[in-house]
Amino acid sequence: MPSPPLAPIDSPLDLDHLARMTLGDAELEREVLAMFAEQAVRLVAAMTALPAEAGALAHKLKGSARGIGAFAVADAAGSLETAIRTGHGRPHALAALKEAVTEARAAIEAMLKP
Repeated sequence: MPSPPLAPIDSPLDLDHLARMTLGDAELEREVLAMFAEQAVRLVAAMTALPAEAGALAHKLKGSARGIGAFAVADAAGSLETAIRTGHGRPHALAALKEAVTEARAAIEAMLKP
């Protein structure tokens, strides 16, 4: 599968990608963004609490993030997967993932405000 276009540096979400994935349905966009924001928090918390499952959880988050255009989150989740697999840099990779999720969630919250 070809890599999606990179998100603009100043935005944690690629809104063009999101629109393509939702076929331009604004209500569906809002729904998937809300679900992602909740899922991301749960998965990051689970990665911290259940380190043995962190690789699989990071993989799940990576896929979800790619689906909505949160490519910085996807990249950070992929980096955590690699860190877990190699045994190097896991604390840094987890911190970077938490930061990427925080930024994406802030952007989502701003978009979902009535």
